[in-house]
Amino acid sequence: CEILSSLPLQMSLYFNVYFFPFWWLITVAILCLKYPALSDYYKFILVTIMILVSLTELIRLYLGYVGNLLEKVPELAGFWLLTLLPQLPIILFLLFNEGLKIHSLERAVHIIFAAFLSFQVVAAFFTLKRMVNTLATRFRLTEFHRLEEQRPAPG
Repeated sequence: CEILSSLPLQMSLYFNVYFFPFWWLITVAILCLKYPALSDYYKFILVTIMILVSLTELIRLYLGYVGNLLEKVPELAGFWLLTLLPQLPIILFLLFNEGLKIHSLERAVHIIFAAFLSFQVVAAFFTLKRMVNTLATRFRLTEFHRLEEQRPAPG
């Protein structure tokens, strides 16, 4: 019985759990400092992004832990999709949009967070691929053995 979970993915999730509160505190602190200097639409966008990232990150990390450690494909697929679709584009927006008046400390923590997300997208993809192939093979073998038992004996 082969273990299908990914140690690099699990290590990345572990460090991400400890890095996220640090990222959140720095981002909120810098947002409070630069809030008066931002235009109204950037104020709305940044507050919305912080709420969305905070909620999504909690769900994403939970799904990553459960999907990887318990080898559950639906949870790991949910983790992969939440990483790929809302989280990575949002962090890249925060990192590269110069209209946000990005502070150097803010840029540094966004780069680290983007590196975590990029690595997790790749690692989760290959882990998912390996899990799905192994589970499909187990299913086919189970079906083959079931058909073998139902086949009438010769003679």
